[in-house]
Amino acid sequence: MSGQPTDTAIPPTDCAILLTRIAKSYGRTPAVKNLSLAIPRGELFAFLGPNGAGKTTTIKMIVGLLQPDEGSIEVCGHSVGANGVTAKAQLAYVPDQPFLYEKLTGREFLHFVAEMYGLNQRRRDALLASLIVRLDVAEYLDHLTESYSHGMKQKIVLAAALLHMPSVLVIDEPMVGLDPRGIRTVKNLFVEHARSGGTVFMSTHTLDIAEDVADRIGIIRAGELIAVGTLDELRAEATREHTLEEIFLELTEGQGD
Repeated sequence: MSGQPTDTAIPPTDCAILLTRIAKSYGRTPAVKNLSLAIPRGELFAFLGPNGAGKTTTIKMIVGLLQPDEGSIEVCGHSVGANGVTAKAQLAYVPDQPFLYEKLTGREFLHFVAEMYGLNQRRRDALLASLIVRLDVAEYLDHLTESYSHGMKQKIVLAAALLHMPSVLVIDEPMVGLDPRGIRTVKNLFVEHARSGGTVFMSTHTLDIAEDVADRIGIIRAGELIAVGTLDELRAEATREHTLEEIFLELTEGQGD
């Protein structure tokens, strides 16, 4: 798993996300180097690394906001480069800074998203009813989003991302601003999404959450994937077989935040 690990045992046809030797630089500064990774359908994958390691750049390439300088990316068998519209239709993306239209209420924003995905009113309302209760957003759903706290915005954006039941859910720092009850709810939603056949690709600094819910974990350092596997496999790779935090600190030693 160390060095430049790959997932050669996973057939491409079973992959929800397939990265093949991708690289990205900003000017002369490499952000991601020769990264290969295969995420199967139905997996909850946690993507870890220090600040500046290349996590967000990798995510932006997966969702099509950046194009790799080298390599290829597929989402559910569709090329993000050559067939970007079809690939993007398979996924939902929640960035680390949630964006909402400030002059819309939360409900208006969710209805707008549902319309973009072609959901009819009956299906939209049925799906929203459960998400509104579980994410506990009813109290402020009809307030303008400009009045929302970060955590409130995060819940609405997560509801919007899950509304059309995407094949692939990509999230960058999903727990920022959430209280403990909200964190538990979101963890459960992610696990349920994966167990129902969807795929969750989650970048986070919250190591105990990754340890708690992830099927597999990938660790990136200085743009290179240095380890990938289950928690038990990462423990076997590290010299200190204890918590994910200790494994992470050992494997990323030399690149600070």
